[in-house]
Amino acid sequence: MKKSLKMQPTFIVELPWDAREAVSRIRRAILHAGFQDHAVSAGSCIDFRIDRQDQRFWSPHLSVQVSDVETGSQALGRFSPRPEIWTMFMAIYAVVATVGFGAAILGYVQWFLGSTPWAIALLPLGFIVIAALHMASLIGQSLSSDQMDLLRGRLDETILIAKAETPRPDESQPGQTMDAEPVL
Repeated sequence: MKKSLKMQPTFIVELPWDAREAVSRIRRAILHAGFQDHAVSAGSCIDFRIDRQDQRFWSPHLSVQVSDVETGSQALGRFSPRPEIWTMFMAIYAVVATVGFGAAILGYVQWFLGSTPWAIALLPLGFIVIAALHMASLIGQSLSSDQMDLLRGRLDETILIAKAETPRPDESQPGQTMDAEPVL
């Protein structure tokens, strides 16, 4: 895996089936590989996660979105912090942006009224906080590169199993249409 540091690294895997078939095969492959405790699926999204006992504050998760393309489908994988950590980062960004906006307005009003616009001094502080958050995310990403490799390995293994799977007779083949959902 390429070791570049960037916010929410992404990659694309081309799949030979339509999106619906790809998700179905990947779900079965997750069960076959024994990853059901490490992956959850809803709709066309599959999330791979680290075991709870192995999670650290900066542990990533891998979210994979499967969508149709002309030649089959593609899986767009994106590494990001766990949802609760991502939410915390976004909340901090929102607070900093709100305080910065308020400081800019207050500073403008102070300047307009002929006072010293001391509130403007909060703006550089906001940029420092945002830069610190960005650095923290890059540091966390570098500290969790082993877990990113593990998650990507699980996805790759799952896709290999899905590709090796023989289609069941009740499933549509590429180029065929299915009139109705099978009744279970």
